[in-house]
Amino acid sequence: MELFTRARNTLFGATQPRNVHSLENLKYLYGVLQRNTTVSDANRDLLTETLRSISEILIWGDQHDSSVFDYFLEHGMLIYFLNYMRQKNGRFICVQILQTLNILFENIRDETSLYYLLSNNHVNNIISHKFDFSDEEITAYYISFLKTLSLKLNKHSIHFFYTERTNEFPLYVEAIKFFNHPESMIRIAVKTLTLNIYRVPDPAMHRFIIDCTATEYFSNFVWFIRNQVLDFDNIVRNNREINNRGQLTCCLEEYLDHIHYIQDIFLLNVDSLNNVLKDQLMNRLLIPVYIFSLIKRDKFSRVKDPRIMLDQLSTLFLLAEIFLVIQYRPVVEELADLIISADIETVEAIQHRYGEQISYSLPPTSLEVCLAKNEPNEDDTNESEISLKVVDINDEQERRQYEDERSRIQTASSTSINNKTIESSIKPASLYISNWTDDEKYRRSKDPMRLNNSQLAERPYFETLINALECNENDQLCFYALSVLLTMTTNPSIDSIILESVCLTVKSSEKSFYNTLLVDKLCDILLSATKQETHISYLSDYHFSQIEQARKQATDDLKGYYPQQELLLDMFEDEYRQTQLNPIRIEYLLKDSCMLFQPTTTPLSGVEFIKRLPSGDIERARRSIRVFFLIRALFLELSLISEIELPLTKPENLFKEDDKLDLSNGDLIACTIHMKERKDRRFLVIDQMQFILIEPDIKKSNWGIVKFCDLMQDVEVTNDKEDSRSLHITIHKPVTNIYVKTSPPILNAKFTFDDHIRCMTAKQNLIKGRQRYFLLIYFYFNNKLIILFF
Repeated sequence: MELFTRARNTLFGATQPRNVHSLENLKYLYGVLQRNTTVSDANRDLLTETLRSISEILIWGDQHDSSVFDYFLEHGMLIYFLNYMRQKNGRFICVQILQTLNILFENIRDETSLYYLLSNNHVNNIISHKFDFSDEEITAYYISFLKTLSLKLNKHSIHFFYTERTNEFPLYVEAIKFFNHPESMIRIAVKTLTLNIYRVPDPAMHRFIIDCTATEYFSNFVWFIRNQVLDFDNIVRNNREINNRGQLTCCLEEYLDHIHYIQDIFLLNVDSLNNVLKDQLMNRLLIPVYIFSLIKRDKFSRVKDPRIMLDQLSTLFLLAEIFLVIQYRPVVEELADLIISADIETVEAIQHRYGEQISYSLPPTSLEVCLAKNEPNEDDTNESEISLKVVDINDEQERRQYEDERSRIQTASSTSINNKTIESSIKPASLYISNWTDDEKYRRSKDPMRLNNSQLAERPYFETLINALECNENDQLCFYALSVLLTMTTNPSIDSIILESVCLTVKSSEKSFYNTLLVDKLCDILLSATKQETHISYLSDYHFSQIEQARKQATDDLKGYYPQQELLLDMFEDEYRQTQLNPIRIEYLLKDSCMLFQPTTTPLSGVEFIKRLPSGDIERARRSIRVFFLIRALFLELSLISEIELPLTKPENLFKEDDKLDLSNGDLIACTIHMKERKDRRFLVIDQMQFILIEPDIKKSNWGIVKFCDLMQDVEVTNDKEDSRSLHITIHKPVTNIYVKTSPPILNAKFTFDDHIRCMTAKQNLIKGRQRYFLLIYFYFNNKLIILFF
């Protein structure tokens, strides 16, 4: 049958031109489409190949022959694509059609050609076609096709997709239905598509999104995040084995992707859109889940469903990520002000309002149901009341009644509410800051509350945050509480008035106050860190003495390792280099799921040393060195003293490449250096501190030019077993990036000397030079200890 079909398209039809990239070939392929209007098993492969060839010719014509597109459009060839998809057997070539369209739109460069393809509305009809999305391959190509189209959007092309007259926008409406698809790549593609749409500066299109889809999409999206947060919290609670962290890592990466997506929307500065997203985010996630979970259950009200309560560890981590990523002022200011300023009355209201909800597992109405509602209703219903009403998902009758009720009121309520936020000239502001008078702002900034224990008890959320800084059992809660405070105080979108209202001051020479309760906790943390197992400081003598005590404890701890660890000098220099090159950043720690598990000690877990407890004497010594550096740096800063003692080995005292040396009284040993690509003739010079290779200076007698140099501590030397005149010398430079486990040697070569005597002499000199280096450093370090430690 297939043979007969091919014969009908060749012998009894036109003959295919030899030049496949030509208008003539497109005409031939059009004839194939005309003769095969119905898809069958016999012609399925032929049509698939024809569609692929058409896309190739169109891409070629886009760059070389405009008549190709003219012919394609004049004969309405896209209609054949639609007809094939709508046939019973059309699903067999749907994948090829979507693939063809994706390739076509992805490669078209000429705007005129693009507009021709979009002008007859066939593309919108293809988008709206009811594909069989149970087929994973069709779904993948469909979403890829939609994303490709979104990349072509601008203020001109948007009108081909959004029809203001009929208020239809299939590209957007059909795409967002996949926002919670099980496949992560499809979810990511939907996010990319929506961002591409939101950034197009078209007021009519934005009004459609606000009026018809924003509340529905954002509410369902936030519900989706909330469900994932509950799953994340469940894993944190029940899986404490760090070697099984794969699932938690996936959940964490997904959550971070959601938060960055939300921030990307805020950054587009579409105020009406941001207002809707902000309301959904605050009322469905940040307040009812994160803020609600800061207080332990039953403290203020009875909670009916324990699933809505997150573990405190999860809560603090999630809040820290919000303050780290989100920089939209109305969100982070309101969130920060709630945590810092909410009194008992406000907390009780929040606990009562959200604690009485029955379930947090599913949104009141699915997105597809919401988008399908087109009948207007004149009932005036308050959206905020609706958004807080949550049904018991286990009660089918209650669920059905609620969906019927929401079906009647959804369209009218969303339209009436969102029409109030269309004006883009109105900038949203924090609920709390906007209610402050100028006098209140001035009073808060100039007369901040110096919280004592009784005043702190009047602010339950802030009290919870401060109390989490206790390190009685472990420091996990403490770490994430500190992360919340750090990310909150460093978020550039939070008004300093909120922070200064509780003396969380920024560094400034004009401030003469600080939060003593917080500093008490921080000093306790410093002291705990020293136990085994600002330009201007206004710290009280008591707090300063605590920091001084912590410095002395760190010093005493480090002293204990000095006579025991022969590698302490190497570790000391290396750890200092690491702290200078790669200071620990909070975002680096917050994005690693291993921090949410109980701290492990074994290196076999694969967790970096800076993220786990030390194992063995060497790692305990390294930890003591790091603590010493951190507390020393804090002490010097508070004492207004500049660091002049570290590093022990001063770079300015060492030779560098291309420096010139006077060799009149130096011991030189000639050698040939064998490397993979070349051989070099050099002279080996062994300095007290450095391994140096030079070549003679042709311009100045008895002088040499440094071609290579490194510290003696990094040099390793071994004999060549086959040649008594040769040595193998390797120099490993310490790793300078905490993200990299190892680094290749900076020198790994065979050194051949004139005879075996000179070879032996060179080896002895290298060994003695290394010993002299450590002896020199020993005395140097010992003298430095007196300065550093006392």
